[in-house]
Amino acid sequence: MSKAGSRSGGGKGKPPRGRSVLQIVLPLDDSTKDPASAAEEDRDQPSGAATPAREGRARKRKWYSLYDKVFALKNLQAAWERVKANQGAAGSDGQSIAQFAAAAEAHLLELHQELREKRYRPRPVRRKEIPKSGGGVRRLGIPCVRDRIVQQAVAQVLEPVFEAKFSPRSHGFRPGRGCESALEVVDRALRYGYGWVAEADITEFFDSVDHELLLDAVNEEIADGSVLKLIRMFLASGIRLGSGELLPTEMGTPQGGPLSPLLANIYLHPLDVALQAAKLGLVRYADDFVILAQSQEQAEQGLEIARQILGGLKLHLHPTKTRIVALDRGFDFLGFHYFRDASGRLQKTVSAKSYHRFKEAVRSRTKRHAGQKRPKPNRCTLPRLKKNQRVQGMIGAVNTYLTGWHGYFQRAQVTWQVTDFEKCDRFVRRRLRCAISGRYAKGRWQKLLSNDLMEALGLVRLTRLPVPPPAVRLNPLPNSG
Repeated sequence: MSKAGSRSGGGKGKPPRGRSVLQIVLPLDDSTKDPASAAEEDRDQPSGAATPAREGRARKRKWYSLYDKVFALKNLQAAWERVKANQGAAGSDGQSIAQFAAAAEAHLLELHQELREKRYRPRPVRRKEIPKSGGGVRRLGIPCVRDRIVQQAVAQVLEPVFEAKFSPRSHGFRPGRGCESALEVVDRALRYGYGWVAEADITEFFDSVDHELLLDAVNEEIADGSVLKLIRMFLASGIRLGSGELLPTEMGTPQGGPLSPLLANIYLHPLDVALQAAKLGLVRYADDFVILAQSQEQAEQGLEIARQILGGLKLHLHPTKTRIVALDRGFDFLGFHYFRDASGRLQKTVSAKSYHRFKEAVRSRTKRHAGQKRPKPNRCTLPRLKKNQRVQGMIGAVNTYLTGWHGYFQRAQVTWQVTDFEKCDRFVRRRLRCAISGRYAKGRWQKLLSNDLMEALGLVRLTRLPVPPPAVRLNPLPNSG
């Protein structure tokens, strides 16, 4: 039992008075010989009672012995497989995935011993800034490979504990849920008649998380002091800038680590509970959420509840990016733009920000040579272009991106003739013509490098990829999340 558990009362090997002990085995356990101990609190039961009353009330379950599950070698090995599959850049120590893999068994054994003996200390995360499509930058914190493994190991142990309490209104970074499930709920709600939406944007969420409030939220389920201390060390590990300067992290949970999404869901869980209790339609994906309502008054009520809950968490809604809109005006969510057209039909298109990101991604894969000269027409034939490694490399890179992009946006639904996919296909062909010809490709270059030629070279066309059938009209329960 951890120190936190021992302070709760009771001698060694004995549960605190007024509590019954339930033995539960976590999914990663090798056997039932070393089960986690979960104590169910029974605050209403007198301490002198012979047996706790079990009927007529819900009882709080707390987990007192989880740290040994974290540093179990099997758990660390499973965490390493997840980290290796996700790849990712090196952290502040410069060690890459490949370098760690070269001696993975020895490194994992070392981590196991450090954690077991409580000598483990996380290293500062490496700061990386990614430009946002709407301006500004998103600040990522990239942990070292060894720290990513430990974070993943912690997440694997804590996730089943918190999944039992999380709301169905939350879809981000959860087993069996994601953007697709969140968008399906929005689709059903809008078809059902939810015509008002509160678009919400939390100002710098990941930089504003209060460490003490977050640890208190974790402590509601986890009473293992060693696990809480490990999470605190991750939160306070610091940020290493490119110049070598070390910045302290007194607030926030850096994006980029495997544990951050779970901590974000734990921190924002009170928001889910409050809006669900108010019977308002909430769909949340990490820190991005919308409140769906059947009237403007309901939307305003939901937004006011969100402000109060977030204020208690020391978070704030962005003053200009948060608004209440009718479906006729449209709103953006998870890369899509929803609106009702003049005929009253629901449309779901690729948002302007997503289309801008699409163009930037294609441009980065179809760059022209510096000082590239105009090629002779006889060099732009199908046999020659098929042998051109640069052209084939560009088409391969573009195809990989288009296939993944289509996999996400294939559920866009519009009733007009020229779709988002056709517009994107035209842009891709134009960029490839520019990259091959070395100039803006129009006129004879458009005829020389025709659409049929591009297809013969193997270029994927979004309009030719299979699309799922239109969604059927469903009748979900009102306020379903």
